[in-house]
Amino acid sequence: MRVFVTGATGFIGTPVVKDLIAAGHQVLGMARSDEGANAISALGAEALRGSLEDLDSLRKGASASDAVIHLGFVHDWSNFAKSCEIDRCAIEALGSVLAGSDRPLIVTGGLAGLAKPGEIATEDQTISPDFPFPRVSEQTALALNGVRASAMRLPQVHDPVRQGLITPLIAVYREKGVCAYLGDGQNRWPAAHVLDVARLYRLAIEKAEPNARYHAVAEEGVSMRDIAETIGRRLKLPVKSIAPQEAQAFFGWLGTFAAYDMAASSEQTRRRLGWQPTGPGLIADLERLVDSAQ
Repeated sequence: MRVFVTGATGFIGTPVVKDLIAAGHQVLGMARSDEGANAISALGAEALRGSLEDLDSLRKGASASDAVIHLGFVHDWSNFAKSCEIDRCAIEALGSVLAGSDRPLIVTGGLAGLAKPGEIATEDQTISPDFPFPRVSEQTALALNGVRASAMRLPQVHDPVRQGLITPLIAVYREKGVCAYLGDGQNRWPAAHVLDVARLYRLAIEKAEPNARYHAVAEEGVSMRDIAETIGRRLKLPVKSIAPQEAQAFFGWLGTFAAYDMAASSEQTRRRLGWQPTGPGLIADLERLVDSAQ
């Protein structure tokens, strides 16, 4: 297939492009700059200049492709609602081109808030209309009429340099000089290595199941206490428990996530797509953070 990838130069997007090409697919990757376009070309893909806010470029990329993987997102936490609105409009623009065809679209979402504390989220859980998060990637895509859409729910995607929300968490720890967790620290964050996630996107776009929800989860849940203690050892910082009511003051915008128990299963995903994660675990990657991440 010829696959259009938004976010093609990103942490997950780059290995997705590599995996697609290695499997024999052609890739058209969106680039916001000449530097990004050169990086995409160096991978053996074709670059399309544009952005998530340039809806014409999105429609052009989708029109020229057999399938679309939407990984791009504006990670502006200072104005998250606006980033989510840009994402919604981008998905609708992609869908307007794909409607009425069998060309698949896979979008990217998350796992926060899906399951109640102590429970494990599964793929058959749907997102309720009153879901408290402003990001509506999954809801928007699966509501598109006549589009073969599916959603990839991401955990903390990691390697020794980046680890999803844990990357800004490390910055908070460095600033505060202490690695904190809430209460007993037994709330859990799921995780998967970035190369395993990249392979799963390819398997999902090749399978192209309509209205499917996939969990890119290798580890169902790693406790926040284990995460904090591992980072504390690596950065040589003290580790302590703080009260839940101190979350916002200590973590800032991460406070809500720091309190979530986000454990999730990928049993259905593995069975349906034949996916078997092989990469190192989250703690193993945190134990070998590269110098730039310390």
